[in-house]
Amino acid sequence: MSFWDYLVWFLWVYIAISCIWIFITVIIDVFRDPGLNGWAKALWVLFLVFLPFLAAFIYLIARGRNMAERRAAEFQQVQAAANEHIRSVAGSSSAAAEIEKGKQLLDSGALTQAEYDALKAKALAG
Repeated sequence: MSFWDYLVWFLWVYIAISCIWIFITVIIDVFRDPGLNGWAKALWVLFLVFLPFLAAFIYLIARGRNMAERRAAEFQQVQAAANEHIRSVAGSSSAAAEIEKGKQLLDSGALTQAEYDALKAKALAG
């Protein structure tokens, strides 16, 4: 085999992997789409099984924008959940720890006695 035969072989492998990737992405999107009922999902899957290239191209043209919007909304939900988890973990210090920090700030002179009393009351209340 010549060098060009290897290049052509790699091109076909690349095309095959790309097609499989597109088919899997379309099938996943069909099942994740809440706007499609069960019959519509079944028809898209049958269309993808029997005429995969045509079905994938039609799906990407007809519903490609919705795919991107659903993916962006899903990403935003995951990001919001991660941010909420980080906030809950970071803000979950005990009242004793907050009072101790306030006492250290009072001892260093960064807080007045009134500010320390307000911080202590807030920590005990919350």
